[in-house]
Amino acid sequence: MVTVERRCQDHDSTCFSSRELVERPGLEYNLTNRLITMKTAARARRSVRSRQCPVARLGTRGKPEESRAAILKAAVEEFSEHGVAGARTDAIARGAQVNKALLYYYFKDKDALYEAVLDHVFGGMRARVMPVLESALPPRQKMLEYIGAYFDYIAANPRFPRVVQAEWMRSGEKSSARMQRVAKEYFRPVFGKLAGVLQEGIEAGEFRAVNPMDFLPSVAAVIVFYFSAAPLMKMLTKVDPLSVERIRERRAFVLDFIPAALFRP
Repeated sequence: MVTVERRCQDHDSTCFSSRELVERPGLEYNLTNRLITMKTAARARRSVRSRQCPVARLGTRGKPEESRAAILKAAVEEFSEHGVAGARTDAIARGAQVNKALLYYYFKDKDALYEAVLDHVFGGMRARVMPVLESALPPRQKMLEYIGAYFDYIAANPRFPRVVQAEWMRSGEKSSARMQRVAKEYFRPVFGKLAGVLQEGIEAGEFRAVNPMDFLPSVAAVIVFYFSAAPLMKMLTKVDPLSVERIRERRAFVLDFIPAALFRP
C-alpha cells in the first residue's frame, strides 16, 4: 500500500501515514490543500524563470536567421523538384519545420520566396568566384581557380541548377523581368570579369582566340549539366554521380578538359 508518507517525500518534510489520516479527522483536507498550494507555487516559479530566461525556438520569430535559412533550404528542394508552378508553400513550411504563417512573415508570397531563392543561389555564386576574378593572378592561373571555385560551389549545392533550369525555358513578361534582374545583378558582373580574363590571356599569347559568347556558356554547360543530369546518369550507369569519389573524378576531368580547349601549349 502506498502511503501518503511516500508520496509527499518530494514535497514537504511534514508527512502523515494512512493511519494518521483515519485517526485525525480533517487532516486529509488540510494536507490536500497544502499539496495543491505547493504545486501552484511551483508552477508560478517555473513561469517566472521562463519569463526571465526565454528560449527562442526554430519556427518562431525568435531566431530569424535560422528560420529564414531553413525556409530557403526547404524552398530550394521544393522548387528543384516541382518548379515554381508546382511548388507548394505547405510543403516548404513542413520541410523547414516552421508554421506557414512564419513563412509568410519572411516572404509575402511564393513569388517573393522564389526571388529570394534566386538571390540565394546566384548571390552565393558571385561571392565565391568574384574574389578570384578580381585577384592579381595571371590569366592562366586565374581561369583555373575560377573553374575550380565554380565547380566546387555547384558540387556543394547540386540542387541549384535544377532550381533555375525551368525558369530559363519559361516565357512571359513576368519571368523575363525576373531573369533580367538576375542577369543584371549577378551574371553581367561575372561575365564582364571573365571576358576581361580571356582578353588578357589572348593578348598575352596564353589563350586561344575564343569568343566569350561561345566559350563561357560552354564552361557553364560542362560544369552544370553534370549535376542536372545526375538522376538520369544514376539510372543509366547504376553509379551514384554525386558520390565523393565520382565528384573528385569529375572535378579532375573538368580542370583538364576546359583548359585543353583554351590554353595554348
